[in-house]
Amino acid sequence: MKIVFLTGAGMSVESGLTTFRDAGGLWENYPVMEVASHDGWERNPDYVNAFYNMLRVKYKDVKPCEGHRLIAQLEKDYDVTVVTQNVDNLHEQAGSSKVIHLHGELMKMCSSRDVDNPRYWVSLPQEGWGTEGLEVPKGITAGDGSLLRPYIVFFQENVPNIYYGIEEAEKADVFIIIGTSLNVYPAASLLQYVPSSARVFLIDPHPALGRTSHNVSIIAKGASEGMKDVVAELARI
Repeated sequence: MKIVFLTGAGMSVESGLTTFRDAGGLWENYPVMEVASHDGWERNPDYVNAFYNMLRVKYKDVKPCEGHRLIAQLEKDYDVTVVTQNVDNLHEQAGSSKVIHLHGELMKMCSSRDVDNPRYWVSLPQEGWGTEGLEVPKGITAGDGSLLRPYIVFFQENVPNIYYGIEEAEKADVFIIIGTSLNVYPAASLLQYVPSSARVFLIDPHPALGRTSHNVSIIAKGASEGMKDVVAELARI
């Protein structure tokens, strides 16, 4: 059985990560278009780099929650793919082996000229860099000579991994949405590609779901408690 997850910020809240958009989120303290847009990077790469350095250091000791671990454990019995809007690596830390990051990865740097070319990716931490190798120094360049930039999909940029997400959604026997409002596109469009025969679950303490042709089972709980319910339900399918 093929299980595909779509996870958002609510997936990582139980691990202690601050959401970007909610009350008290990071966008209340930082101008979003200055730290998370293509234009912002072009205007002031040092400012943008410092923001993501801060995030890495702030979250360096964060660990997966039980929900992350329950998803990873499903690989023992099912074909599981995680499509995530999150830039943290908590799914990987928990043991998930097939993770598609739609919006980039906080622990990776890339060429500012050729963002999606893996030849120029640099994984963190790096020996000799600040705060346990997580702070990227100013002026560091990629292998093609361009400035290293965070491997983050900025506003005003395409989301190339959405196509891989669509391929997985089209094969789903079970599609499980956790901790996302389904208001952010193109990720929110993935449900449109899920076969009508698939079982669909939405786990969120404050579920919000627009019109859909699917019969969605709503579990109004947090990620960990909701995943316990899903695991039990999967055993009955």
